[in-house]
Amino acid sequence: MLTHTETPWIRRLVAAPDSSVRVVCFPHAGGSASYFRPLAIELAPHAETLAVQYPGRQERRAEPPLESIVELADAAFEALRPAVEGPFVFFGHSLGALVAFEVALRFQQVSAPGPRRLFASAVSAPSVFRQPTAHFGDDDALVAELCRLGGTDPARLSAAQIRAMSLPAVRADYRAVEKYRPAPDARVTCPITALVGTHDPIVSLRDSAAWRAHTTAKGELRVFEGGHFYLDHMVRDVAATVLNAW
Repeated sequence: MLTHTETPWIRRLVAAPDSSVRVVCFPHAGGSASYFRPLAIELAPHAETLAVQYPGRQERRAEPPLESIVELADAAFEALRPAVEGPFVFFGHSLGALVAFEVALRFQQVSAPGPRRLFASAVSAPSVFRQPTAHFGDDDALVAELCRLGGTDPARLSAAQIRAMSLPAVRADYRAVEKYRPAPDARVTCPITALVGTHDPIVSLRDSAAWRAHTTAKGELRVFEGGHFYLDHMVRDVAATVLNAW
């Protein structure tokens, strides 16, 4: 459960006080905590859903975004460690899965009870090399990449004001992903379930399955119909996968 410790890093999306487990969600590049509300609704009342809110978006829009996975993980860990108790799992989508992985490692480093499982959605395993490209482009190129992945309405980013508010955080997130280089032997002790869409334009089944190498426990792959944002229309199936994992 979320304790009395309040922090802008954590939002409770749907309260489920009688649940036996908490699901802590980590958003994708440019995403926010509220992206996971549909999943939270499907998980309730069996699981209570918390979501990490990165700086530079929604109510934290005035804060400068962080530009590395390490910075995001350090800050998220410091916020989560005193704020969660009882069994919990991590669910990270795209960038969020890398942040969740690093946060899980930090729990291990201090011998604190960490996540019972890591759900790594729509992202290649940490060991898969990422060629830095997207964050070097201009705003038009970055918008084109967002539209290619299918998670952004092109009309929404046509206005200059919306671009000015949204793109700095997106660019910082892309920079964080593309510069991420984990320790070669980085492994968590909890099981990892990798999830990927059948038509994801940037994550192959092979690169998603490579998450198995990053756990000393069991690793498995779940494939869903759809692209990079398969979760948008497969939310019930994903919720069932999460709930059936414990």
